[in-house]
Amino acid sequence: MSGTEPDVLPAGTLLLRGPRGVVFLAQRRSLLLTVLITAAALAVAAFSLTVGHYPLTVADVLRVLAGGGTLIEYAVVVDDRLPRALTGLGVGAAFALSGAILQRIATNPLVSPEIIGINAGASLGALVVSVVLGGAGVALVGGALTGAFMAMTLIVLTATKNGLDGYRLVLVGIGVTAILTSAISYVLTTANVYQAHTAAMWLTGSLANRNWSHVGFAAVALAVVVPPLLVLARSLPLLELGDELATSLSGRRGPHRTTLIVLAAAAATLATAAAGPVAFVALVAPQIVRRLLAERGAGLAPAAATGALLVVCADLAARRLFPAELPVGVVTALLGAPVLVYLLARATRIGHAG
Repeated sequence: MSGTEPDVLPAGTLLLRGPRGVVFLAQRRSLLLTVLITAAALAVAAFSLTVGHYPLTVADVLRVLAGGGTLIEYAVVVDDRLPRALTGLGVGAAFALSGAILQRIATNPLVSPEIIGINAGASLGALVVSVVLGGAGVALVGGALTGAFMAMTLIVLTATKNGLDGYRLVLVGIGVTAILTSAISYVLTTANVYQAHTAAMWLTGSLANRNWSHVGFAAVALAVVVPPLLVLARSLPLLELGDELATSLSGRRGPHRTTLIVLAAAAATLATAAAGPVAFVALVAPQIVRRLLAERGAGLAPAAATGALLVVCADLAARRLFPAELPVGVVTALLGAPVLVYLLARATRIGHAG
């Protein structure tokens, strides 16, 4: 991305003109992949509107969305299934953006908000507000933001004392996550049975009973993160070169990196507030894109689209492939855990080879 038009474009690069004369550069393959995956995610989300205990046809759904249909059909589509589908799309995109930013900054495929403690901090903050203080809604989001940014500050200050190292960030994050998980367990033990059951479902990551306020949380996550990324994403290739080289080439490594980390934490936190800490989406989505594009770093736009597709597919599977409906986080964990094991094994092999 650039604010001025280049004289010669690299092979496979498209020039897109934005408002106020701003020029964006996009890789043709990345743009095509984003369009295809986004279309697939929207198709799955649309299909999910027809599936459930009250089955509907595509024609029924379209009639309801156009303002027709019965009161029951309206309640099923507009009040129940549509908020669930839109929340899934937004949450998946936000988690994937968070993971893609962190992995590229740390140049480590193991870095994601659930691995380094951001999700655990958000979960602890939200639990304290809901279980201890009895808050909900905006207060819940405030608690999640507070917990996430406290965890992020501790992790960044500890892991970047002598420069950012991806593997040190993972190790520090795992330690902080363990501490925060213990605190979460303590809060759950102080809750009554109903609170503990509700909190346990939320901590797994769930799209059940989502309403339009949850859609709002997911939308805010994207609205907060995407506009600054349009400006700051061009610094990611420099940050991937390492601290010293990035500083010598641009001189603004620190502020850009800090801002990007804050954006990643905000995206993951607001997504957590909307659907709980849905596991492994932030870890897996960028890795899928890296392999589809055969590039070192995952493109942010295709990663966001892939995250949205993963969540809506996992939610549909959680609703239809098991005897009882499962939280979406259970399915994403089943998919993501083998990927984590593979990445750990691959990192170990590379370490031994080096």
